Amino acid sequence: MHSHPRIAIVGGGPGGLTLALLLHRQGIPSIVFERDRHPTERPQGGTLDLHEGSGLLALEQAGLMDAFRAAARYEDQGSRQYDTQGRLLFDHDPGAEGERPEIDRSALRAMLLDALPEDTVRWARNLRDIHDHGDGRWNLVFDDGVEGPFDLVVGADGTWSRIRPLLSPYKPQYSGVCFIEFGIDDVDRAHPALAALVGRGKMGAEGGGKALIVQRNGHSHFRGYAIFRVPLGWAEKRFDFTSPQAVREGLIREFDGYDDTLLDLIRASGDRFAVLPLHALPVGHCWNHRKGLTLLGDAAHVMSPFGGEGVNNAMHDALELARALTGESTFDDAVAAYETAMFARIVPSAEEAAISIATLLSHDPEPYPM
Repeated sequence: MHSHPRIAIVGGGPGGLTLALLLHRQGIPSIVFERDRHPTERPQGGTLDLHEGSGLLALEQAGLMDAFRAAARYEDQGSRQYDTQGRLLFDHDPGAEGERPEIDRSALRAMLLDALPEDTVRWARNLRDIHDHGDGRWNLVFDDGVEGPFDLVVGADGTWSRIRPLLSPYKPQYSGVCFIEFGIDDVDRAHPALAALVGRGKMGAEGGGKALIVQRNGHSHFRGYAIFRVPLGWAEKRFDFTSPQAVREGLIREFDGYDDTLLDLIRASGDRFAVLPLHALPVGHCWNHRKGLTLLGDAAHVMSPFGGEGVNNAMHDALELARALTGESTFDDAVAAYETAMFARIVPSAEEAAISIATLLSHDPEPYPM
């Protein structure tokens, strides 16, 4: 490119930060606007594995593979499946030889932030609106003022993106599946039996139209999910989230018939619970190019996490957009080319995720009442 556009990235998750870092390494500045007040204001989600050709490729191009190897948990790639009576049905543990090492989302975010200039991310900037400047540029309206105009605004702001409505009329639709997230701290010391049950990686148990999934995170922490196929809003009506003990007791009732070895995972949970209804955009979601705007990651193609590609897709988007913007085309042509290629690239993983979520717990013969 012969000149650099003024670039705003809305959202400081892995996709947005990866894009900012890749641009920075090419001498192109950008500003990341993030609503969190600081990097550790809220939990960043569970562990994830980065894949060759997408997430790991983006980190390699960003010069972060040494930092990744230092932070990744190569020993936590195992997978176990139990029946509802706690009988082990499947156990695969490649150990440190596996090709998809785990890393906590918080560790990945910290790694990306450490590699960026300190003034790249503007914290505590909650986007309220975006206004057309009238010449293909855009102003961003925050709680505390207006920033801009920007030549390019990249929506990396997740499922409920505020940038997406300017490009696409589609809204994410509820999949019918709801997670209730919980955590267990200090598992290796305080809960050795549960540590042995889950092992080095993740475990699942499914039956009776519901499921439990628990994954090992760093720092001897488990992140668990009680999973139901239910109407939207069911969990909030079913459980008293003002009382952690009431939620634990309610979950144990819901999983009546499961063996105590599995229910002990719920009994040991901490006091933080989160309701996570899964939403997705249509397979093949796309939009007509509009000058000065684009999307990446969940803002562009949110899908079920059961495909395992969410963060990898977001980081791959960032890599391809950065490549386009550092090429020889005008920045508007570069963005249009990135979008066209991204629409096609995402379809296979979106199809796989859609099939996975459509069939998950679909055998339940008795729908949950409201």
